[in-house]
Amino acid sequence: MYERHFNLTAEPFRLSPDHHFRYEHAAYAKARAYMTYAYMRAEGFAMITGRPGTGKTTLIGDLIDSLADESVTTANLVCTQLEANDLLKMVAYSFGISSAVVEKGELLQGLTELLHRWNREQRRALLIVDEAQDLSLTAMEELRLLTNIQSKGQPLLQVFLLGQPELRELVLRPEMEQVHQRIVAASHLTALQADETEAYIRHRLEQVGWQNDPAISRSVYPLIHKFSEGVPRRINLICSRLLLHCLVEQKHQLGSAEVKAVIHELQSEHLAAGQAFSDSDFAVEDEFDAPPRSEATAADDAPAAPPLPGDDGGGEASSEDSSAGGNEGINAGDDARVAATSQVVPLIKAPLKKKLN
Repeated sequence: MYERHFNLTAEPFRLSPDHHFRYEHAAYAKARAYMTYAYMRAEGFAMITGRPGTGKTTLIGDLIDSLADESVTTANLVCTQLEANDLLKMVAYSFGISSAVVEKGELLQGLTELLHRWNREQRRALLIVDEAQDLSLTAMEELRLLTNIQSKGQPLLQVFLLGQPELRELVLRPEMEQVHQRIVAASHLTALQADETEAYIRHRLEQVGWQNDPAISRSVYPLIHKFSEGVPRRINLICSRLLLHCLVEQKHQLGSAEVKAVIHELQSEHLAAGQAFSDSDFAVEDEFDAPPRSEATAADDAPAAPPLPGDDGGGEASSEDSSAGGNEGINAGDDARVAATSQVVPLIKAPLKKKLN
């Protein structure tokens, strides 16, 4: 809704992962390089861990997109709270084995034949297991056994494990030593640093054509970083609400006062999960890189007001009429809310008109 108000081409701060908006900060770039290295090794396991919302699913989307020209079949499992037999079924079905096959022996035979056929066709198989920290010990062992399927000493299945920090604890358990020994590469996605948070926000805005509307004070970025703890998903939540707040309040500048209002709203809605704030945190002076967009400028850019009844549409008023104030039409420069509302109202009317028709 606010995209049109700020002339953006898309919503920049969606909560759902989208690798097209990826920001390659230091930890992300390292994890991406480790996964590429592991893929080139074509064997064993790769493991990526991180707190919820740090970009693990985005990383996977980025990886799969980069493999579009490769001869590889990928299967992505998300529901991992399964025991060994059910996990085997999920793997087999994800690679195309008929769901009519339910016996373990038949599933293993079908999957083995499929992997060997792909190998003859010079096609690789990559299994990606998300939320892998929820795997049982028996399920993890089942995955290890699947990597034993080989042809001339070359494994025919490679497994990438993604999960929260608990995944590392699971793999380091004594019972998982054989899995641990087969991990080719492991990396941990950390939260963003303060400077990376600012770069992340600006990167996502620039991806959708942001032209300093709204103008953002430099005091805003440290506040967002503190409240979000540098977690990208939390940053997205705060920023999306900030843009909505500016739309509702008809503002074209975003400062510490706006951040304070939004954070208090999130706290009242029990959506806040970051650090606590006090009024002193917001006692900072706003500093803008460029002059904030004025209300007059916003009004000038707004669509022209429709002619009043009886207006002949004859063009510009005469100097006599102008000096006398004879034109009683709406002056968009008098009130920026009128101009902004003229942009928002069509968004509300369109669905209603469609319904009535």
